[in-house]
Amino acid sequence: MAVLITAVEKNSYAEKAGIQKNDTIVSIGKNEINDVLDYQFYASDIELSVELLREGIPYSVKIRKPQYKDLGLEFKSYLMDEKRRCCNNCIFCFIDQNPKGMRESIYFKDDDDRLSFLFGNYVTLTNLSSHDVERIIKMKISPINVSVHTTNPQLRCRMMHNRFAGEALQKLYKIAEAGNKINAQIVLCPKINDNDELRRTLSDLEKLYPAVQSIACVPVGVTAYRDGLFPMETYNETTAGETIDIIHEFQEKFLKKDKKRICYPSDEFFILAKRKLPDYTYYGEFDQLDNGVGLISFLYKEFEAFLPLMEPLGTKRSFTAVTGEAAYPFINDLMQKLMERDPNLKVNLKAIKNNFFGGKITVAGLVTGTDIVQQLKGTDLGSALIIPDCMLRHERDKFLDDMTLEQLSQQLNIPVRVIGSDGSSMCEILEMEV
Repeated sequence: MAVLITAVEKNSYAEKAGIQKNDTIVSIGKNEINDVLDYQFYASDIELSVELLREGIPYSVKIRKPQYKDLGLEFKSYLMDEKRRCCNNCIFCFIDQNPKGMRESIYFKDDDDRLSFLFGNYVTLTNLSSHDVERIIKMKISPINVSVHTTNPQLRCRMMHNRFAGEALQKLYKIAEAGNKINAQIVLCPKINDNDELRRTLSDLEKLYPAVQSIACVPVGVTAYRDGLFPMETYNETTAGETIDIIHEFQEKFLKKDKKRICYPSDEFFILAKRKLPDYTYYGEFDQLDNGVGLISFLYKEFEAFLPLMEPLGTKRSFTAVTGEAAYPFINDLMQKLMERDPNLKVNLKAIKNNFFGGKITVAGLVTGTDIVQQLKGTDLGSALIIPDCMLRHERDKFLDDMTLEQLSQQLNIPVRVIGSDGSSMCEILEMEV
């Protein structure tokens, strides 16, 4: 498959070689170019032989450049191909639990190995062909993030409603055998893939170390919109604690054997179990930070490192900040430390209940503009409203319910400031002016 060039950067290596807009790349160094992975891998060399088409007529160019330097070409989409749609129908899928009326992209289920490598998305491997697996191995793509959920083939088929989900585990084993690094994810569903099934999965994944470098265990998320879906239970204080204990049993064995923990419960499990979160040293290399594993401990560590470096403004100012219910106690503690550092600063932190998804979802990243407006309207919010960027899409302009920052500002009649969800960004509130 050839890839159409939509633009050529001025004075780039591609332009100097004579490549033009609307040309089509066929191959680089006799390797077919089908998507962004092919392009990035084969265009990274110093000397390139590029085969192209111009109005259907073949031609070739030679290019010499520094290794890994970009050629300066643009394409219709970043992937140079369509995103691969998920072919599973998992009993725990969060997208199936979304209310109607949200933007169309929210209902798209992707399961694309390229997005796993490029953006950290998790994939089930059920979409991968043998060619895809060979390419991952050949290109040494690492780490690849895999939604394992269970290593019991029959149970994996039932959980994913895909009769090929069990045999797709063979692709995991092949990738691991080749030495590519893997971050594994297990979405735990009470009485389905936890308890003895979890022990089996952890034991099987342990055998793939060091290729499997980390395993994240996260509790299933359940919204109020499950009509017609599998009747899913949620974790409570007791069952969450029991799950942590199983994971810690596994950790102890592995610590004695290889001096690493590898498998971790997400922060949400500790919160559900009402247990103290581990300190920073517990999480090793923080391989599963984006999966909510060690996020709060990392936040504290970063916050405490940056706080002494910040200079208080020394002027009176008052803000309101929002977060989710789960993070509220921890973020509130950090806000108190900010106000101790600068007594002229007042930050009123509000925990937003997620009524939009039915009240059971407590993470900050799924808070909507609708709930913020409904719960804050008519209250004194100070000089500005502070929103963490995890509540917004990648472009930092819209919430999940499609409300824009401008609309939020208008409905609450207050300026809105967006900050990062990391400790250093929270410290910057100290220098935030009215």
